[in-house]
Amino acid sequence: MSNSHRAVFLDHNSLDLGDLDLSSLSACFAELQLYPHSTQAQTIERLQGAQVAISNKVPLSAEVFAACPELQLVLVAATGTNPIDLAAARAHGVSVSNCQGYGTPSVAQHTLMLLLALATRLSDYQRDVRAGHWQQAQQFCLLDYPIVELHGKTLGLLGHGELGGAVAKLAEAFGMRVLPGQLPGRPARADRIPLDELLPQVDALTLHCPLNSDTLNMLGARELSLMKPTAFVINTARGGLINEQALADALRAGHLGGAATDVLTQEPPKDGNPLLAADIPRLIITPHSAWGSREARQRIVGQLSENALGFFSGAPVRVVS
Repeated sequence: MSNSHRAVFLDHNSLDLGDLDLSSLSACFAELQLYPHSTQAQTIERLQGAQVAISNKVPLSAEVFAACPELQLVLVAATGTNPIDLAAARAHGVSVSNCQGYGTPSVAQHTLMLLLALATRLSDYQRDVRAGHWQQAQQFCLLDYPIVELHGKTLGLLGHGELGGAVAKLAEAFGMRVLPGQLPGRPARADRIPLDELLPQVDALTLHCPLNSDTLNMLGARELSLMKPTAFVINTARGGLINEQALADALRAGHLGGAATDVLTQEPPKDGNPLLAADIPRLIITPHSAWGSREARQRIVGQLSENALGFFSGAPVRVVS
């Protein structure tokens, strides 16, 4: 492989908190330039003369490809390629590779953490301890909120790939029964339960599927109404799979045991979001952090390096365009 290539990482701070080893990635190029983040105008300027663009979430549009004729390769520091205009990349002869499966252990444990927090009413008990309620109790414990054991309960899975499978194994270790659901738009399978049949059966539902035209608002007011009033909903996949207003309404009405999400339709949610209202009970929101363990982020660095080496040696890997 020729080591004469210049690479630009457009949003390095979205991946590296100063705790990663970038030596394998740096070794792939004659020059690796790191920028904490980049605007559209900065993107075009910074990619001048570069053969490789590395981006987590910085958009690479048709305008960018037209203005950066030396680009040969885009390395996406994530699985999702929606910030990249793949058609424009193909039209300009630019290859695109992504990263895959790097966050499975991190996201799987985060999913179970959210489920356990809902089942044990962790947020409520922590709030009451901080407010001094335990200190004022007349007995040794507080049991003001019902605690649910996961053992013997039924977990529904929407998305049963590598990540869904990892969540299923963890849930089974807690003694849960796992039921895989049929995703909208997918061919019917005998081992997948149609959504309307699945929802009334489950005590908890976790989402591990892509967001597309078939799965957008997959869980709306009608679907949530089919669930048990004690059921939990956990989304560590993509914002938009659940209609956020419908979820807020269901929680306010007491029709769900609780919900937790690591994702919202707009991130960061600068323009507000129905789920950020202060009066929604039994809701946990984490800031798209499920994927972000140091180990998972280091795996991304390794896969970026593999993708670069593969491309320049004529044996490309993880190619999406």
